[in-house]
Amino acid sequence: MDTLATGLTFRDATDADVDELVALIESAYRGEASRAGWTTEADILAGQRTDPEGVRAVIKAADSRLLAVEREGRIVACCQLEHRGDHAYFGMFSVSPALQGGGLGKVIIAEAERQARAVWGVTEMRMTVISVRDDLIAWYERRGYRRTGRMTPFPYGDERFGIPLRDDLQFELLVKELG
Repeated sequence: MDTLATGLTFRDATDADVDELVALIESAYRGEASRAGWTTEADILAGQRTDPEGVRAVIKAADSRLLAVEREGRIVACCQLEHRGDHAYFGMFSVSPALQGGGLGKVIIAEAERQARAVWGVTEMRMTVISVRDDLIAWYERRGYRRTGRMTPFPYGDERFGIPLRDDLQFELLVKELG
């Protein structure tokens, strides 16, 4: 087993995890705490990334899983997997800022892809990324994802998704064929 993966436990999140997951997701993307890692969105979005209701909805949704990744009994990362017919959607990917940059994200996304294939038999993983997040998109491209050029609008005015600090935000669809 990869030494990076040693001591990691992947499990489905439960209602009891909601507060810890919200704190993790917020720390990975928003506010000053997020600047400790490289996935911060603090320069493009203020406000919240998610809330307890949003996390709980993912946990409870049919054909959806929120994987909690634990090390030494503490949730250090998470990701959403949603079965959508012939593909799976990957979202809400968060790694504790203190652990970013060490290869943990690679291990987690590989396990998420493996589980999507094994559980649902899907042949493709899809995700949306804010199109101005060049470093993040490049990271996904190194993992085999490709840009499609297919854009969807950012939900301006819906503060559940944050308060935009720029007027050019949109989501780009990234796709990876799963072997």
